[in-house]
Amino acid sequence: MARTRGSWTGGTLTARSLLKPQDVARAVFHPAWIPQPLDPSVEQLKKFRVIAGAVASLGVYTFVQGGFDFTELLENAMTASVVLLFLTPLTVGAMLYVWRRTGTVGQLRVPLLNSLKLLLLFVGCVAALLMLVRTTNGTGNPIVIIGVGMTMMWMLVFTAYGAVRVSGNFFGTAAVHRCLPPLLAVVTSWLMAVPDLVTGDLHGLSLTLGVVFILGAPVTVTAIALLEMGRLRRRYGIRLKAHPATLAPTPGPVPPMAPPVPPGMPPAGQPYLPPQGNPYNNPYTNPYGNPYAPHPQPPYNPQRPYGG
Repeated sequence: MARTRGSWTGGTLTARSLLKPQDVARAVFHPAWIPQPLDPSVEQLKKFRVIAGAVASLGVYTFVQGGFDFTELLENAMTASVVLLFLTPLTVGAMLYVWRRTGTVGQLRVPLLNSLKLLLLFVGCVAALLMLVRTTNGTGNPIVIIGVGMTMMWMLVFTAYGAVRVSGNFFGTAAVHRCLPPLLAVVTSWLMAVPDLVTGDLHGLSLTLGVVFILGAPVTVTAIALLEMGRLRRRYGIRLKAHPATLAPTPGPVPPMAPPVPPGMPPAGQPYLPPQGNPYNNPYTNPYGNPYAPHPQPPYNPQRPYGG
């Protein structure tokens, strides 16, 4: 089957891709319109930020309290998704208010709408997965269990890989501004921890474990996000308070320089030819000399007019 056309997936999905939900998730939740990463070191920081953000969003106490509960994990994920559904537009709206002096919202309309679509798509996938799990647990029909269970397993892998992708690009907000993903990660992680801090609910953990598990994730996310934004500012001049339209285009990768050419050798890409010269002047290869060169004549002798 030919590749599907479209600006969202970049034409990377085929009919065979449906057998690999991780490939579908990679194409759907990291669309082609999201800009390419600037620096490998920044990408490494994003991986640590994703791990810390997952801890802050889902809660370590899910694994500590009385064993692992898959339904409870999905409910926590659904709660975090609903929080993101309201928190992300509010945070982006606040930054649009900061950027209003140097640019307009109309300049960012396309990436803003794309990011909103990606956010709604992810929240819908989490809700659909939770509904499939509850349907499987609540029915006694084996046919329904098999059919819904297979769909649930596909959706589980698809949503899990999608969660990793959207945690890195934070719903494609890097297409709006490179500093928005780390900023949203900080705001989200602290908002998920604030209710537990205010109410003092440690979820059955001791005081030490409760403080470590509740404050450890947002503090880690904040430190990594600040380091990430600091590198963007120092290396590429990207500042959070600057409107994206005022930022200079990010330079592309610089091609590696060609190694210096040794003396006497041709430039790269050209065939090697030996140094040119008169081959008859080489006494080693031609001891008789140049046959076409003029030879000196002996002086005229009247006794031997023809040189005899």
